[in-house]
Amino acid sequence: MSGRSSPVANPAAMVRFGNARFTILTDRLVRMEWAEDRQFEDRASLVFVNRNLPVPDYTQRAQDGALEIRTACLFLHYRPQGNGAFTADSLHVNVTCGSPRPEWRPGQTDDANLLGTTRTLDGSDGIKLREPMEPGLVSRSGWALVDDTGRPVFDRDFPVQKSPSASPLTWPWAVAPRSGPRQDLYFFGYGHDYRRALGDFTQVAGKIPLPPKSVFGVWWSRYWSYSDQELLALTDDFAQHSLPLDVMVLDMDWHLNQDQLATRGLKDLSGHKLGWTGYSWNRLLFPDPSGFLQRLHDSGVKVSLNLHPASGVQKWEDAYSDVKATLGLSAGQEVYVPFAPTDQHYVDAYFSLLHRPLEKQGVDFWWLDWQQENKTALPGLNPTWWLNYLHFMEQEAEGIRPLIFHRWGGLGNHRYQIGFSGDTKSDWASLAFQPWFTATAANVGYAYWSHDIGGHAPGAVEPELYTRWIQFGILSPIFRTHTTKNPDAERRVWAYPEPYADVMQYALRQRALLFPYLYTEARQTYENGVAFLHPLYYDWPEQDDAYSTKGEYVFGSQMIAAPITAPVDPMTGLAEKTVWVPPGEWIEQCSGALLNGPQLRVNHYTLEQIPVLMRAGAIIPERKAATGEGSNTKSVLALNIWPLRAVQRSDYEVYDDTGEGLTYQMGQYTRLPVEVVRGGGPQKKDRLHIVIGPEKSGRLTGKQRTALAHSVTDLRSYEIRLPADLPPVSVSVNGHSLNFTVRKNVAGWRYDGNTLTTIIPVPPTDVAKSVVLDVIRDVAPVATKEGRDGFAGRLSLLRASYAALAPFERFLHAPDALVAALQTGDRMSYCPSCAIDELGQFKRESREASEALRAHADLLHKAIETNERALFYGVNKHNPQAMSARASELQKALAKALALTREVDQF
Repeated sequence: MSGRSSPVANPAAMVRFGNARFTILTDRLVRMEWAEDRQFEDRASLVFVNRNLPVPDYTQRAQDGALEIRTACLFLHYRPQGNGAFTADSLHVNVTCGSPRPEWRPGQTDDANLLGTTRTLDGSDGIKLREPMEPGLVSRSGWALVDDTGRPVFDRDFPVQKSPSASPLTWPWAVAPRSGPRQDLYFFGYGHDYRRALGDFTQVAGKIPLPPKSVFGVWWSRYWSYSDQELLALTDDFAQHSLPLDVMVLDMDWHLNQDQLATRGLKDLSGHKLGWTGYSWNRLLFPDPSGFLQRLHDSGVKVSLNLHPASGVQKWEDAYSDVKATLGLSAGQEVYVPFAPTDQHYVDAYFSLLHRPLEKQGVDFWWLDWQQENKTALPGLNPTWWLNYLHFMEQEAEGIRPLIFHRWGGLGNHRYQIGFSGDTKSDWASLAFQPWFTATAANVGYAYWSHDIGGHAPGAVEPELYTRWIQFGILSPIFRTHTTKNPDAERRVWAYPEPYADVMQYALRQRALLFPYLYTEARQTYENGVAFLHPLYYDWPEQDDAYSTKGEYVFGSQMIAAPITAPVDPMTGLAEKTVWVPPGEWIEQCSGALLNGPQLRVNHYTLEQIPVLMRAGAIIPERKAATGEGSNTKSVLALNIWPLRAVQRSDYEVYDDTGEGLTYQMGQYTRLPVEVVRGGGPQKKDRLHIVIGPEKSGRLTGKQRTALAHSVTDLRSYEIRLPADLPPVSVSVNGHSLNFTVRKNVAGWRYDGNTLTTIIPVPPTDVAKSVVLDVIRDVAPVATKEGRDGFAGRLSLLRASYAALAPFERFLHAPDALVAALQTGDRMSYCPSCAIDELGQFKRESREASEALRAHADLLHKAIETNERALFYGVNKHNPQAMSARASELQKALAKALALTREVDQF
């Protein structure tokens, strides 16, 4: 647990009345305790660790044997009966502000709770879960209740001393709560202000920590008996394909495995599966573990090892004798050391003798894979929850930024991230469920679920399903591939056939480019208690569609994502998706469509496209390149600025820190402000005014600033991108005019006509100074605006139609009208000043292309029917089956091209 907190509330916030005590934590959150012996609990529970909040304004009145408490938003009435226990007759709370304004009584059920999450998706298939979803902290009914009665408590206060000498013997330890009849309830009365409910929850239950930087990169994981050579070769493969790789996860075979142990006649004396628990390297596969880990680190790759600790320490482990001696067990007795996570001395040896030696070799964090018992020696203490706490504390005590990888242990586990969702099925149903599941976990503060991309079992997936899973993965908190031990379960994206391999590789690079945005939004999660991937209803709580559109979610402050989770239509190669457009103005990233909400919009998407909505004026910081020098955001940073409304101001702050350690909690970081204003240009012109910086630093000492080496420099260059909009007529940077150029590495601004993106390079600039850009555009006529709206989307459909005609190229070229429409973007790239005219006539040219293709199709149909030889090139004309098969392929290709042109007409 990081930071200073106290489980004891300010006495001024407490109201005692008979056998009851009420603690006013906020104007919408109240703790309600009843104890027959009037002995109340002031120790931190597993969930609630900080009750010492600023005392809100409230009034109390005791009259005629009853107590009334009023805050700005709650009215509590308590009239004890009998022994004073809370019942529906003795206690009720009314929410008096916001909407809705419910009344709650003890024992009341809530059918409108928006749910939280579950321990694992092991064995799940879509919505069919093995373990049910737990309640969330938010509800459409306007209230939520957490019953903390009987939950274990900590025997001492946080924080623990952050020092390598701080052993588990000094940590706050879980113990049984007070005995005897008692109730301990927390009432949340936030109406539909879900954001504030979760923000206040993290005030009393602890913040959602900021994970290390590497977490937001690309993870490789697969259950396979890899050798060190194979893993190093795999790392090289990523580099050779110019693909990012940030984390390597090694499954069970890093240590002595089941087959090796069974061959030696060994048995697991704990009764668990042989070879699941292990702490000793498999020296056949890893002859030099330290050297292997160092080589991965040299490649910039962090390493996680799988851990199943349930079997304790068996006699074949390297550290077996040391553990026995430390715990005072008989040296001559050949028995295993049982796993005892509630025994502080065992846990001390567990870390000092089993884990820290491996960490010193280079293991960065552990994949805790607990799948065994659901109880510990302490009643009410779940082993998943407790292991998460222990491993998080161990890393924090070492002064490093903690990171664990494990299943959800229950409420309060938001403090110990990140989540491993378990072994799901490799099918479309599992993929379709995960966007909703991931977003819903925000309702208990669980911000960082990591799913097996591609599913776990049976592992083998069709290329389209894996591609769509990859696309969801890049718009998830954590991107991690995985599968079971199946030789057919391929997870290397470059090993798939085209076009899937190209699409997936592009997606991995996009994930890497998004890194500055992801890290900034993760910082916001830490500060405000709201997961950056969260349900739509946080932002639009009074819109019914925000609740019913389950495959769509908010992805940070600037965008909404709605990944494709169903296969394409085999006729068109397009996937249908219903996307809810919230109130306001939005731009669809892949198509450039300008949208106004609220509306439900049914559209069709190519394999390459992912439905993502950008807010009008969205500012998305990115790396300039996915790998190499361009990926260092301290030397070069890209800023994507999406079209603003006619008169609008937009701003964003790009966050950064060292990426490691705990100093981010102490104000040691940097923020780069970006401000954009549209409006106020010369007559009949449109002006975009952009100000970047100066960079603001947190409280950095000289030594700490040195620690930021390679991430804090004096100079930074920028690449400003203005997508889905008209090109400028003039550009200036810090008062100096830039000329247009078609060349990439020459000073001057460029224009990508296919995406309508202006690209403005800014040379290296002192980060302590501002960069000011002025972009002047012509005011577009109506026809040009119509051509610009959805331009990239129409172009994608035309391109797909053109590609469908490839089998006919030997016989007849594609219609000139189709090629001319396809080349519109290319022409604008060379001549931005032509864009107004080009876009003004693009819709007409698109229709003409469709008409030309339909006329073209008549000729092609006849050619197929007459067995035109050029269409059957290479086919034995004396083989009826071969001729029929080729004719069928040609008819399908032509039907696809025609279907795509109809989509163009309807776009």
